[in-house]
Amino acid sequence: MNNESEYIQIDLLKIAGALIRRLWLIMISTLLCGVLLFSYSAFYVTPLYESSVLLYVNNSSFSVGSTSFSISSSEISAAKSLVATYQVILKTRMTLNDVIRLGELDCTYEELNRMIDSESVNETEVFSVTVTSDDPYEAEHIANTIGRVLPDKIAAVVEGSSVRVVDYAVVPSEKVSPHITKYTLFGLFIGMFLSCAAVILMEMADDRIRSEDYLLENFADTPLLAVIPDMLDDKASGQYYYSAYQKRSSDNPTKKSGGESRKKESMNGQSGRRRGGNEHRNRT
Repeated sequence: MNNESEYIQIDLLKIAGALIRRLWLIMISTLLCGVLLFSYSAFYVTPLYESSVLLYVNNSSFSVGSTSFSISSSEISAAKSLVATYQVILKTRMTLNDVIRLGELDCTYEELNRMIDSESVNETEVFSVTVTSDDPYEAEHIANTIGRVLPDKIAAVVEGSSVRVVDYAVVPSEKVSPHITKYTLFGLFIGMFLSCAAVILMEMADDRIRSEDYLLENFADTPLLAVIPDMLDDKASGQYYYSAYQKRSSDNPTKKSGGESRKKESMNGQSGRRRGGNEHRNRT
């Protein structure tokens, strides 16, 4: 049994020519997608603001429950362990409910939990608590409320801890999202990619015979018996008569109607001359 494998040949020059011919379509699609994503990010996406409070924790040794830890502030692993511990305390329901009650917030525990994020600053004992909200004043208010509640909660759980506020939160002056420039550039890239892919697929799926070279390249084993050239158009070199005729018809749609009208006028003139000759013979 012979296994025959089929290969698809891709002519890069042909594809490049198709992309150049439809460059206007690619440019329009690219600009259209860029404008759409720009409009979406500028007018439909809710802007978000971030405000952060910095906290410093000095702790040479502490215990959580019955487990004791001995940590040096110079050790990176110790800093990571401290931040992980305080993140857990920060996200507890008891801590966030106290933040809601003290800050008189109109939100639930789940909603406030999704608004808060915390991380270590350069792997030190200073860590930041960041609040994200669609209201810049609300973000600043929640962050500073956390700065008031969290030190007491940490001191109640971790023995010997000393938590101080390094920097209070301020009202953000700029939004952090959406990034309109990134949205616009992404839209331009998507538009260009999709339009180029569509042009390439259309060119690869187009199996119409356009020239003699196409037959010789794709059907090399089949003999070419005859070619009908375009004898009426000197500029249509390399084209078949039917293709060039279609092109001329689309460029000058009134040519056919004008020829028909002239043909009708000629026939009317001939019929008129015949009627005149008959009348002359009748009078004679």
